[in-house]
Amino acid sequence: MTSAVDLPEPNALRALRYEISGSTALVTLSRPHRANAWNGTMHRELLHVMAGLEHLPGLRAVVITGEGPAFSVGGDSQALDDHAERGSYDTGLSEDEVRPGTNLRPEFDDDLTWLLGYRLPVIAAVNGAVAGVSLALVCLCDLRFGAASAKLTTAAPKLGLPAEYGLSWVLPRIIGVTRAADLLMSGRVVTVAETADWGLWNEVCPDAETTLDSALRYADLLASTTGPHAVATTKQQLYEDLLRNNPAASVRDSKHLLDRAMGSAEYREGIAAFLERRPPNF
Repeated sequence: MTSAVDLPEPNALRALRYEISGSTALVTLSRPHRANAWNGTMHRELLHVMAGLEHLPGLRAVVITGEGPAFSVGGDSQALDDHAERGSYDTGLSEDEVRPGTNLRPEFDDDLTWLLGYRLPVIAAVNGAVAGVSLALVCLCDLRFGAASAKLTTAAPKLGLPAEYGLSWVLPRIIGVTRAADLLMSGRVVTVAETADWGLWNEVCPDAETTLDSALRYADLLASTTGPHAVATTKQQLYEDLLRNNPAASVRDSKHLLDRAMGSAEYREGIAAFLERRPPNF
């Protein structure tokens, strides 16, 4: 379990922006001159910002989006060229880099997969083009809202590369093996609208503005209608159960968690609000 980490000062960030409004944090990938292309600086700043946000009192959700017309076009071309010259891959991170994630069981403890163990729900607002490693970031978020015209591609096979950053694990679990094989092997470009019925999106929106609005509204819905511990525990159950093939163990764990939750103030308030037919005050 990670301990609280101080949030970086906004003016110290070079590839990222964040703002907090009420119970929601909005994190923006911010290299618009490079279509928010992914590099070591962006990766490092995302780790530090997300670690700083995770344990802020009162925060209930994080929304991630991109600045300008793109979400993020994947690995920066200069970095990709450096990898080719070097003949090997370099994440650009130090060995002791901070890793967010409250529930980091070993299966979640690596680059981007820490999102599965992150305490808060993370919502992707895909405002525009997304590719490669940045598509992996989107797929490892808990919920996804996309602008209909936004283009997406795994990109890797067209660069002579295999599936990256867990896409071969997460994509089949979201859209099925057949469709995942198509995207992973071909690297072809599709749009959010074309994939609307694939199970990839919680909502397909008309444009970038409504995409972000919808993601922020969903974050507000979680904050106003659900218990924070209930949501965090449910997220943990969801991804842990993806790793095991034992439904009886899931039932046993849920009964233990129910027993623990029913002794909490959060549960008492939820029941009181239900019986009194009023919104809960979590």
